[in-house]
Amino acid sequence: MATKEGPQVSEDINQVKGNRLDPWLDSYAARAHGLRASETRSLFAVASRPEVVSLAGGMPNLKDLPLERLAEATAEMIRKDGGRALQYGNGQGLPRLREQITEVMDIEGIEAYPEDVIVTTGSQQAVDIITELFVDPGDVVLAEAPTYVGSLSIFSTYQADVQQVSIDADGVIPEALEETIVRLEREGRRIKFFYCLPNFHNPAGVTLTEERRSQVIEICRSHHILIVEDNPYGLLGFEGQTYTALKTLAPDDVVYLGSFSKIFAPGYRVGWAVAPPAVREKMKLASEAAILCPSSVGQYSISMYLDQFDWKQQIREFRTMYRGRRDAMVAALEEFLPMCRWNVPDGGFYVWVGLPNGLDAKDMLPRAVTSLVAYVSGTAFYAGGRAGQDHLRLSFCYPEPVEIREGVRRLSGVVTRDLELLDLFGPTSSHRPSEGVHAPAPDQI
Repeated sequence: MATKEGPQVSEDINQVKGNRLDPWLDSYAARAHGLRASETRSLFAVASRPEVVSLAGGMPNLKDLPLERLAEATAEMIRKDGGRALQYGNGQGLPRLREQITEVMDIEGIEAYPEDVIVTTGSQQAVDIITELFVDPGDVVLAEAPTYVGSLSIFSTYQADVQQVSIDADGVIPEALEETIVRLEREGRRIKFFYCLPNFHNPAGVTLTEERRSQVIEICRSHHILIVEDNPYGLLGFEGQTYTALKTLAPDDVVYLGSFSKIFAPGYRVGWAVAPPAVREKMKLASEAAILCPSSVGQYSISMYLDQFDWKQQIREFRTMYRGRRDAMVAALEEFLPMCRWNVPDGGFYVWVGLPNGLDAKDMLPRAVTSLVAYVSGTAFYAGGRAGQDHLRLSFCYPEPVEIREGVRRLSGVVTRDLELLDLFGPTSSHRPSEGVHAPAPDQI
């Protein structure tokens, strides 16, 4: 009898499970239900098709790297140090690489010692570790509006309440930051840190002014709020300009994050953090618990590159190349999309484009892909997608200038058709202005 009932019970269970998309849905931790594919990640499959001009992804252009020489140097490194490079490593990171990282940061005036540095699997892992260490469900994380979509995904995973603060052409607005903090404190909320990208912002392309940097420091210090300074683009100022790091102004109040993804190559997945000593030690323990140690072969490869190649000259070449692509993007916008508004970034990878009133970037995206051009809707850069539909992010880092022009030309056709439909039928959904970055004044375009 048991043998007869067994298969039937099993079939019943399978039938019940078969009615669900995921039979393990009830078993996940609460934080897992917040996991969603980001809008940029969802675009990759479509945008990678050769017929699509992708102005979406922030992939650096690696075509100018000396790949043959890198291949030879990497092979020699494996022959010489392969026994160590392919082995488990130090949880804090390769000592020689940490020393070299301090030399990289010295270009921006950041004073640090090798023991201050913890190597991470890209700066994304550093954001994850910091959020894990500081945020309990419901705690507040302050961020700019808009802000980097990858960090928003992390904050959501740890069930943080992300409160975003308006920015303008000069970066985050200190008065708005103060007002937000005071309001949250009045409500009895726990603010754990302020996450910001002060240099060549992703997605807005703006840079925090020197005057505002000291103001932001004083505001956060007076309210005992840690600052997380994410700086992947700081060495990519098109005129070679750098800015005072928040870490330099307040060493004990800032966790500084850097990465080799934009100034060398993202495939190695090597970034770093410089944190106050107690925070650094907890970050090291959390990293070891998650991954044991960062990639040894990646660290040896980066260290080899910094030792044997003229990496400063390579950065100068990157600046020139990206400046040319920025110029191509701005020229194409002026030619094909004069009805829009945009910033002109002084560095980095992105132009933040404001659409004419009534158009919705997220709603328009499928029509753009049909027209063989891709971008990222501004909604990706706001917590919960509650704003940003009146903006889109265009990336100029990867396509060639001729592709950039063609992509903007295709996009202009989509915008023009949507404007014509808007004139005929009116808006098809509610169109609220973004609660963050303000459009630049005409003389800033």
